[in-house]
Amino acid sequence: MTKMFIAAEVAPYFDTADMLTAVDGLCGEVYRQVENRRTLRVTLGEHDYFAKIHHGVGWGEIFKNLFQFRLPVLGARNEWQAIQHLTAADVRTMTAVLFCERGINPATRRSAILTQSLGDRVSLEDYVPENLQVKRRLINEVADMSRKMHAAGVNHRDFYLCHFLMGQADRESPELFLIDLHRAQIRSSVPERWLVKDLGGLLFSAFDKPLTRRDLLRFVRVYRPGGLRQALTADRRFWLKVIARARRLYLQDHKTVPTQIERLLTAA
Repeated sequence: MTKMFIAAEVAPYFDTADMLTAVDGLCGEVYRQVENRRTLRVTLGEHDYFAKIHHGVGWGEIFKNLFQFRLPVLGARNEWQAIQHLTAADVRTMTAVLFCERGINPATRRSAILTQSLGDRVSLEDYVPENLQVKRRLINEVADMSRKMHAAGVNHRDFYLCHFLMGQADRESPELFLIDLHRAQIRSSVPERWLVKDLGGLLFSAFDKPLTRRDLLRFVRVYRPGGLRQALTADRRFWLKVIARARRLYLQDHKTVPTQIERLLTAA
């Protein structure tokens, strides 16, 4: 059984009778290649795209993930569905122009997705705001995108600053795009433990940024529209879990949390 979608802009470049083989045969700059997945940048006509091709994960990988109480990523469908959900929720992300999937057996199912290139952008992991106003705008934007994503029933599972991209010219009015959705999960609502994992990962990834207590409270106020009073009283247990998660992630590779970060987290 083959399932597929193709946008008009790329339809002339593919044989829809065997779209998987056509995508698999694309040549371009390889960004990532592991045993069962390949990501490359390709040019079709005058435009650039990113292709992700999945070649079945095998039963060994499926059982390994299940034994570790993790849901295995079986192919491109996760990313395809997450893009649709985020777009509907007004969260800027990639634009998919092709998706195809073949096979019923989850261990051998093949799939591929093609997304438009976002052009010359910098990740928030590598960007330091030039002034206080820009930093505040970025915090508001990240918090708003996080809120909308989670309200739409999507949790990212790799929710770090490196997956927020910003145009080089967007500093006065930040326009961020959320990428790398292949591990995303979609439900009617996100369980608290997955909210904590996402937000804890995001906080951890911001530890080397010049954050203040006001910055953290600004994020909380935008993410939880109930206001800071509720966040610091009724929701306090939730935010303490987020902070604990960020600490644990840091301590996986470090013996102690630096004083400046500990002060920040304690104050929050």
